[in-house]
Amino acid sequence: MNQAVIKRIAVLVSIGRHPVSGVPRYSRNDAAALDMAGKLAQRSAGTSIDVIHAGDAGNPALPEYLALGAASITLIEAAASRDVLPALQSQLQAQLQPYDLVLCGSRAEGGAASGMLPYLLAARLGLPLLAGVVAVTPDRDRDSIVAQQYLPKGRRREVALKLPALMTVHPLAPNGLRYAYARLRSGEIRKQAFSAAAAASGDSAGEWTVEPAKAVPRKLVAPEKRSGHARMQAATVSESRGGKVVQDGSAADKAQVVLVYLREHRLVAY
Repeated sequence: MNQAVIKRIAVLVSIGRHPVSGVPRYSRNDAAALDMAGKLAQRSAGTSIDVIHAGDAGNPALPEYLALGAASITLIEAAASRDVLPALQSQLQAQLQPYDLVLCGSRAEGGAASGMLPYLLAARLGLPLLAGVVAVTPDRDRDSIVAQQYLPKGRRREVALKLPALMTVHPLAPNGLRYAYARLRSGEIRKQAFSAAAAASGDSAGEWTVEPAKAVPRKLVAPEKRSGHARMQAATVSESRGGKVVQDGSAADKAQVVLVYLREHRLVAY
């Protein structure tokens, strides 16, 4: 077997949430990143994988990553209300031998779930970032990898990326991991404390502010059924859109006309 191009891989994992019950579980997107790291380690001899999580130490869903194949998990204890970005940055920079590749999911399934953490982390670490990766192969001719990136409408493209780098795994990436309770019992979670002083010095934002989301009214628009040629003519020639003005009748009759229009264009389901 050829010498490994990738010697150290860090996989950042988070706690997911079931979309129906809301019960904590492992993140499926982060599990796909763990599976991708395992496949890279099989292709290169001597590649080590470090699974890192920053958050609550008492979360019951964290050991599920051990059952999925992680030999151990480095847990950086941090309050749920605090940003985990400084803790992850400190952990990745504290290594004597830097990581060649950092893998994580595209976004968390709980919390802010903005998908900005990989970008902010890559900017702090000074690493290039490639998003939406579905497959990775090492390029043994030079210190780089060839990643297959997911594009809209099901298209793919191959991108050569020089190491070290950070990549986010697309939710549609293949995941062949299987849950095994024996691995959960044999795995180990190593706890590391992250001081509040270090968090304050590395993060000027401080505590997160959580507030209820405000509902925004959704504008109902009838779907466009005309051909492309008709729409181009309408852009150059003013024409009537076939509206109907109802002036006679009671309020119930006028409401019935509006309801018929909404049902005709399938804007309501009743």
